[in-house]
Amino acid sequence: MKKIILSIAVIATMGLSNAAIANNGSTTIETVKFSDTDISFGVRGNCGMCKKTIEKAALGVEGVSSAKWDREKKKINVSFDSSKTDELTIHKAIAASGYDTEKVNAPEEAYNSLPGCCLYDKDMVMNQTGN
Repeated sequence: MKKIILSIAVIATMGLSNAAIANNGSTTIETVKFSDTDISFGVRGNCGMCKKTIEKAALGVEGVSSAKWDREKKKINVSFDSSKTDELTIHKAIAASGYDTEKVNAPEEAYNSLPGCCLYDKDMVMNQTGN
């Protein structure tokens, strides 16, 4: 059994040595960098169903890692990888689901397709960025 383990160790060492030689004797370690960005902005909405839809829309954008909408403040906090998406894309995704944001209004068709409890007052005050 010891011979088998020793043989495997020798073969593994030879394989690693050959890989280093094929790579001009250098070993390269790749580092993955994430460009995390945190933003907050106002989003109109009323209820728990709104919260679920708004967060789902934001999380549906590639690169978004978290989205939490505060019903009382009418504000969403979003974390995303800025190498994969940007703030305006997130605004557009939320608006497409039927909810006005600080920068993008929902299309009438999307707004009108919301459940009755989610039809918010279009003049509703949204908590502005940073508040």
